[in-house]
Amino acid sequence: MRGSVGLGVESLSAHGPVQFVGNTNAIRVVLVEEDEGYREALERKLSDYGFSVQSFADGASFLRAWDAALDADVVLLDWALPNMSGIELLAQMHQRGVNLPVMFMTGSDATTLALDRGAINFVDKVRDVGIVVRRLQRIVRPAQPAPKPAADRQLVCGKIVIKASISRVYWDGNDVGLTLGEFNIVYLLASNAGRCLTYRAIYDRLHYEGFIAGDGQHGYRANVRSAIKRIRNKFRQCDSDFAEIENYAGLGYCWRRV
Repeated sequence: MRGSVGLGVESLSAHGPVQFVGNTNAIRVVLVEEDEGYREALERKLSDYGFSVQSFADGASFLRAWDAALDADVVLLDWALPNMSGIELLAQMHQRGVNLPVMFMTGSDATTLALDRGAINFVDKVRDVGIVVRRLQRIVRPAQPAPKPAADRQLVCGKIVIKASISRVYWDGNDVGLTLGEFNIVYLLASNAGRCLTYRAIYDRLHYEGFIAGDGQHGYRANVRSAIKRIRNKFRQCDSDFAEIENYAGLGYCWRRV
């Protein structure tokens, strides 16, 4: 399926609302990209993966289509668009009440600005299309949590008892009082006791694989260090001698094997 590139307002008035073609259950992607060759190639590849794609060469044509009742699930937006930049287009979308999730395609370092302005995620344009596909799928149809077991499934490792069905952690019989995010980190570490887990693996547990955050390529490490510090402090409120979480400088963290 090939979408209409840069669809004009005359076509909209002649043929009615823009419609996506293909499987009605497919994720409907609006692609806004200036480079015609790249736009058409990405559109074909996304279509091969089962997406329904409608593409535009600039922000103005996309906004005209939206005003004529374009329907979509997610917007894949180039950062460097002509006449109206990607970040300016995002602002125009919000002014019109267009609250679709937006993922930027960019080779620039302006990612923090994009996230601050309401973008959900971004991807480098040189990345493989499979990365784009997985991120779009997770944005529109995030994985559903597994149903809780009927019985209270527990993980015991020394003084720690983890009750997965209620997301609670106990140390020497005391509830540590972890948040859900902190629980996920502790569960990951304790269930892999004796194995060093990377900063990336720990951060992925908080969000999803490949999520980008922080300042710079490895900015997420500061977030992980802060989370581990909070977790350690909570355990030390129960036991001042707590030292189960070990740091491997530059690599990550490990729960000490019993």
